Amino acid sequence: MPTELRTERLLLREWRDDDLEPFAALNADPQVMEYFPSVQTREQSDAFVQRIAGHFDRHGYGLWAVELLDGSAPFVGFVGLQVVPFETHFTPAVEVGWRLAQHAWGRGYATEAARAAMEFGFGEAGLAEIVSITAAVNERSQRVMRKLGMHRDPAGDFDHPRMPEPPLRHHVLYRLVASS
Repeated sequence: MPTELRTERLLLREWRDDDLEPFAALNADPQVMEYFPSVQTREQSDAFVQRIAGHFDRHGYGLWAVELLDGSAPFVGFVGLQVVPFETHFTPAVEVGWRLAQHAWGRGYATEAARAAMEFGFGEAGLAEIVSITAAVNERSQRVMRKLGMHRDPAGDFDHPRMPEPPLRHHVLYRLVASS
């Protein structure tokens, strides 16, 4: 079972069957998926959760389901760490990433949860560096990366091999190394 992480307001936890429906709704939301090639069907969303489970089995960390500790929202999305699943000039690498439902935007949850995931990555998982990538046009995610203390590596910017042509193809790379 994956390690649970707690912050002041959030629980990062193992996925449950009752997360599948709200996750599918999140993945079908055009605004949530604005910087991805398309929205996902229920089948694609469920398959993604299966890949997340496999990542936890292989690596001991992954994309945790996120819920609010106050009980007001049992599922708001995911935040966590994953091995970058394609080859490019900066791989192999581990990425911190997030995807939250719109009702959870603007409250600092992505930053709070990502900080906990990165602490786990640098601590218990023993990672030397964590990266984050996003489409160059995705300023909201870049703002979270900067709040996490990550630094843009302009020399690392790249055209994502799994994305369609502009504006989504060109991606920026942010990095943070473990403190000694």
